Amino acid sequence: MVKVYAIVLVLGILGLLVYILGGAFAENLGKEDRGPDARFGLAGKLVVGAAVGFGMGGMSAEFSPLDLSWPVALLLAVVAGGLSVFWVRYALGEPGPR
Repeated sequence: MVKVYAIVLVLGILGLLVYILGGAFAENLGKEDRGPDARFGLAGKLVVGAAVGFGMGGMSAEFSPLDLSWPVALLLAVVAGGLSVFWVRYALGEPGPR
């Protein structure tokens, strides 16, 4: 499962780079409507946040000194991904689910 967490974490970090660099590039060109924020919106940010949280949570659980089994590590990774979605909503000032 470490390989899965590593791949998801790398994809999440690449997504973060796309949002940061793509947004800066679009703003510098004066085409904010073509940037990743306008194209993917809140859903894209939540997916990137969930990927980073899932990957980080899974890697942290797998390399924990507590010697957790893989189902427990997977559960902790899913919880970390869910919590990162709430963090993205909080950081953006978006309301939570009703």
